[in-house]
Amino acid sequence: MNPVPIGVFDHVDRRPEISLRQTYEDRLKLVEAYDRAGFYAYQIAEHHATPLAMAPSPGVFLSLVAQRTERIRFGPMVYVLPLHHPLRLLEEVCMLDQLSAGRFELGVGRGVSPLELEHYGVDRNEARTIYDETLEILLKGLTMGAGDLTHHGRHFDFENVPVAFEAVQRPHPPVWVGIGTADGARRAGALGRNVLTNSPLAFAGEIMKLYADAYAENHGGGELPKMAVCRHIYVAATDAEAVAVMRGAYRAWWDHFIALWKRHGADVVIAQYEEDFDASRAKDLFVVGSPATVAAEIERSLEVSGTNYFVARFAYGSLTYEQSRAALDLFVDEVMPKVGLRTP
Repeated sequence: MNPVPIGVFDHVDRRPEISLRQTYEDRLKLVEAYDRAGFYAYQIAEHHATPLAMAPSPGVFLSLVAQRTERIRFGPMVYVLPLHHPLRLLEEVCMLDQLSAGRFELGVGRGVSPLELEHYGVDRNEARTIYDETLEILLKGLTMGAGDLTHHGRHFDFENVPVAFEAVQRPHPPVWVGIGTADGARRAGALGRNVLTNSPLAFAGEIMKLYADAYAENHGGGELPKMAVCRHIYVAATDAEAVAVMRGAYRAWWDHFIALWKRHGADVVIAQYEEDFDASRAKDLFVVGSPATVAAEIERSLEVSGTNYFVARFAYGSLTYEQSRAALDLFVDEVMPKVGLRTP
């Protein structure tokens, strides 16, 4: 197959049997391994009040990633913009891009969980307009660099605020959004954003086609931005061994995934994942098996989804550091050569 870049996504979910400090250290050791292996980027989620995400302040964790790696790009996937003041976030993005010598990737979103927004006093019905205005200010500030920033809008109003420093990347770090609907795909394509989807494979192909069409209509020909399909992954010597390990790990991840919704007695709104492992697997939401099986599944995932970038989750649920590392080492040694890793 044609060479493709490969990246990593991580919720940094909690393993209660070990300390939180050890959870962070295990993740950082894995990131060091991703860096050495030539992965393109490492991206983490922002969630709050849930064991699904132990890096609710992504910038704090990513500042360590910047210092413990040399080549891999990194960023949030995504900053939940309605929870961030744009001036404060502008400063953080500039810091992270400077600390990493220009390796920062800027993922943004309005927040998939209204429960988390409401903990912070954000009306779910206002989230879209707050998101749009925050992103407008953020990109304006990044593009102009150091100077005075003025904005008069619905949610934010300020005049001649000094911006004391700038990002390394010009006009700004690459912008990412997650997509899971037809409207979201068209919007992202028209804006020319990099995109990532966790959608079931067949639907991922549909929305990526809409994205590509919208991009072509608004930006003409040329190379498309990064279009990523993201999957939980586990690699072992045999298909049976990989499935057995992943089955238990996924169940633990699912419990983290629904913890906040369950506490509030609410319906889970991220409908692509199922509690049952086999039901989720039937939607092609996992890549699991021997190295040969995993290589073939990645190729199929890219082909069916029409994407140009594959993103893997190596650490989740009950997986120990040793299990994630063993799967990663097999992936690097026996899968990457088959998929033809390309680091742009």
